[in-house]
Amino acid sequence: MYCVLSLLVLLVFSPLVAAEEQTARQVVDEFQNELLAIMKQGKTLGFGGRYDKLDVLVKKSHDLPKIARIVVGKQWEELTPEQQEKLETVFSRLSVSAYAHNFKDFSGESFNFVSEEETGRGGVVIHTNLVIPGEKDVKFDYMMKKKDDGWRIINIIADGVSDLALKRSEYTRVLSREGFDALIAKINEKIESYAKQ
Repeated sequence: MYCVLSLLVLLVFSPLVAAEEQTARQVVDEFQNELLAIMKQGKTLGFGGRYDKLDVLVKKSHDLPKIARIVVGKQWEELTPEQQEKLETVFSRLSVSAYAHNFKDFSGESFNFVSEEETGRGGVVIHTNLVIPGEKDVKFDYMMKKKDDGWRIINIIADGVSDLALKRSEYTRVLSREGFDALIAKINEKIESYAKQ
């Protein structure tokens, strides 16, 4: 009887056991594999189709709210809660749109894992190469931080250029000189331009 009860308990509660948490490398591997799969369907899907698939993928693998806070630096604290929420929403749309625009078709590309290293602040950097047939490899370094629900990408450095640093320089300048509404307008213009190309 005890064995039967034990088996019933296992069967009833086993789905509630959390799946084993992904490592930082597994998060990057899954992101890159799914990105390639979307690229292979890129032309058929069109921008809208790519956007819809990437929306789920990017939000799952990237810490977009944290990135939105980082790109405006200290000025984040000066924004109202409503402005902070609006910036997070618009920035998420921009991030997904950029992927949908930049990874629109497939020409035999592949990603290769190079190495993994821990940072001094408990983060991890995953070094990979994007192999493009007939062209020079592009080096992608994924800066990872752990959240309650697992590892997330907080920055990507492509061939030594930090996307986060570029955006932070631009966004803080616009915020200081032109204000919040101007920043949102510029981000929305960029989203529209990605969708049209």
